[in-house]
Amino acid sequence: MNDPTTAPSIDGAALLDEVERFHRRFNCFPREAAYVAVALWDAHTHLIDCFDNTARLAFLSPEPGSGKSRALEITETLVPRALATVNPSANSLFRVVTSDEGRPTILFDEIDTIFGAKAGGDEELRGFLNSGYRRGASSLRCVGEGSKQTPQRFPSFCAVAMAGLGSLPDTILTRSVIIRMRKRAPNEKVEPFRQRIHEKEGHVLRDRLAAWADQVREKVTGAWPELPEGISDRPADVWEPLLAVAEAAGGTWPERARAACIELVAAAKDGDPASLGVQLLTDLRDKVFQGADRMPTSTILEILLAMEDAPWGDTEGRRLTSRSLAKLLGEYVTAANEPIRPRPIRTSSGVPRGYYADDLADAWMRYCPPPPRGSATSATSATPQVTEGAAVADEVPVADRTATPTLFVARSA
Repeated sequence: MNDPTTAPSIDGAALLDEVERFHRRFNCFPREAAYVAVALWDAHTHLIDCFDNTARLAFLSPEPGSGKSRALEITETLVPRALATVNPSANSLFRVVTSDEGRPTILFDEIDTIFGAKAGGDEELRGFLNSGYRRGASSLRCVGEGSKQTPQRFPSFCAVAMAGLGSLPDTILTRSVIIRMRKRAPNEKVEPFRQRIHEKEGHVLRDRLAAWADQVREKVTGAWPELPEGISDRPADVWEPLLAVAEAAGGTWPERARAACIELVAAAKDGDPASLGVQLLTDLRDKVFQGADRMPTSTILEILLAMEDAPWGDTEGRRLTSRSLAKLLGEYVTAANEPIRPRPIRTSSGVPRGYYADDLADAWMRYCPPPPRGSATSATSATPQVTEGAAVADEVPVADRTATPTLFVARSA
């Protein structure tokens, strides 16, 4: 630990700006708020002894190749005593937290292998993650051989960042800052991460964060940051340390931190997308919409359920319904970063609920393979046909929908 009385004063706001820029070089986060939260989380790991709680940081995505592991790698270079691991035992973690080397910052990759849909789940490990977010938490273990065993408490309080596919148990999610990663669009570029070069740059920032933490430790220890209106209970526990760091840094960080808190707490209510969603998105693009600009839910279901080689007639033992369709699509977002949801569609015969191609376009671009060459989708994307005031597709029998669909524009009222 540096002597804060002799070390030169460090501008905390400028340092956090640098940490944020370092993440931006290699990570493409889905929200601006995510950069704020992750930079604050990195800094809070150097001040963990000042807080009653430590938020878990969870990089999650519905599909591989969304940048989760890269985000964890960059985080690893910035935190103290980083311990990267995959599929550890709970007992090993209890022991490493109490090792003579000091409290580690644990970074779990591929955590879906433990808690994913195809994994059995590890209740002891979940207990470690749940309890270890609060100071003073410990687990009782017997130590010794044979009959000469004695109970011993093993503290579990430490900072943890995670990356994985799908979701996590609710008890872990409620203790986490959740970053829902997504595949980069073609126009979203990041710098390639070269460990032998860039790890050293991250370590320079890590050491400066440690030095700054020594200078503000006393101030942060006694801090009780003002929480945004509506943030209470578990979200308050999660965000209080990050807001305290932002207050200590000053500049624009307190304001940005509160805005990020409100946004990410609201976003955390969204569910985790399932892999089945990519097939649904692809079928909607290539088999259902085929260039149409909107489609009623009833028509979408009619076409999907008529597809013999698709899973929609038996999804988890049930036929796809309007409700399950909305649940699957609601896990993806529009270009405006809002969940995809059914909306009223004005037609000449009524206003059924359905979906707009514009709402699906961003997810199609990010997650779906390129459309087949010569398909109706690719053919109509450049030269759509538009019919003023025509009835929408729910009035067209499935048997007649083999040709390129018409794009429909509602007549003004």
